[in-house]
Formats: sequence, C-alpha cells, structure tokens
Amino acid sequence: MNRFNKPDLLKRIFNAQVLSVLVFVGIIAIFIIGINSVSNSTLTDDRTLLEKAVTKDIVHCYAVEGVYPPSLSYIEEHYGLTYDHKKYIVSYEPIGSNIMPSVMIIERYQQQ
Repeated sequence: MNRFNKPDLLKRIFNAQVLSVLVFVGIIAIFIIGINSVSNSTLTDDRTLLEKAVTKDIVHCYAVEGVYPPSLSYIEEHYGLTYDHKKYIVSYEPIGSNIMPSVMIIERYQQQ
C-alpha cells in the first residue's frame, strides 16, 4: 500500500473533520447545560433573597413601631421593599398586631 493513496487520505481528512465537529457540538452542549444550571440557581437565589427581605422588613417594622405591618403595601411604602410584581406573588396574611404575619412567596409561571 502506498501511504499517499488518495482514498485513504480523503478518508482520514473526513474522519478528522467529523471528529472536530462532534467535539465542537459537545463543547457547545456542555456550555448550554452550564448556562441553564446557573440560570436555575439564580432564580432560586432571587426567591430566597426576597423571602429574607420581606422577613427583615416585617421584623424591622415591629421593632420600630411595636406592631407588625398591616399589609404588604405598607411595607413597600414605609420600608422600601421592592420586588418584581410580574415575577412573584407575595401572599401576606396578618394575623394580629402582635403575631408575626404569614408570608408565602410564589413564583409566577412565565412562558418564553
């Protein structure tokens, strides 16, 4: 066999190109999976931060005024709570002026 035989050379070049394309596609797939993972963890962190912010403002209001806030809008107006109303539903149920209110944060479903 001649090592400069054209069919073998073309076959090796084609195999190298296919291998390169497969490696490239694999790297892109790993990159996309990584981005999705980071995105999902960021959403979880956002919700946790909102829960902490609401709780902190409730406790701060109680420490300053001696009563728990009557509504979520009261916290937004007087204590500067801000959040994305399109992204989260915050259920705020005051039980009494001296009992900590029940707070539930629900993420809205968003179609993309």
